[in-house]
Amino acid sequence: MYNRRKRSAPSNVYESFSDVALLMLATFIFLLVTILITHRVAETYQVPKLKEELKASSEQLEKALGEKERLISELGELLGMSTETQIEQILKTASVGKKDFDLFIEGLKKIPGKDIHLVVDATGSMHGVATFLVPILRAMVVKSGKQLTAITWFSDGEADTYLGTMGAMFDQLMQGAPFVGNNETIGNAFTKAAKLPHIPGAYVLIGDEPSDDRIYYSDIPRPVFTLPLGRSDPNTIREYSSLAEKTGGLMLHLKIQ
Repeated sequence: MYNRRKRSAPSNVYESFSDVALLMLATFIFLLVTILITHRVAETYQVPKLKEELKASSEQLEKALGEKERLISELGELLGMSTETQIEQILKTASVGKKDFDLFIEGLKKIPGKDIHLVVDATGSMHGVATFLVPILRAMVVKSGKQLTAITWFSDGEADTYLGTMGAMFDQLMQGAPFVGNNETIGNAFTKAAKLPHIPGAYVLIGDEPSDDRIYYSDIPRPVFTLPLGRSDPNTIREYSSLAEKTGGLMLHLKIQ
């Protein structure tokens, strides 16, 4: 009797292992089927949605590229005019009062040094003023009597700097700046601009909204002159005024009538 029980013990062990293996196989098959069903459901409902979003993004990109080509064409026409003719054309397009524009130019005379570095907001909120932005910046530089040594644009944590002649830099700005995005990363722009080998007499910031990141005032090596554009947003005015004051600069004013 003892020997018979002893011989049947290994058989019971094998049967237990076999049951466990079958249970694991069944669990694996169940999980695999669940994953496949989930994947199919995701394809059924998410893929059409992604296709619609991709189509909308493509249409927006095509529209933005078309607008950029138009702006570049207008810029080319303006560059062929004299400075005074450009200013008259700019004022007519932007509906800017001549008196207000002259007052704005007078403010530029307070900029120290021999050269300036423009820091330009290139987010989507600036797209509406892009038509006259570059010509008005060019006239501003000419009237200031300073040499333009660099232009840095910023948008959504990205920033790029252009060097060279004034015409070449403005041309690069129109072709390279995105004028899309929602994040005003002014702090990041000044951090990158401050790393350039040449330090200008002053920086001039042009934008229409307050920064979405932190600005380290003590790391900016020269005074910042700020020019808020567009609507008179209290937060923008407050930040641009504070940035100018803390760096030894001045907030400039351009009134749109």
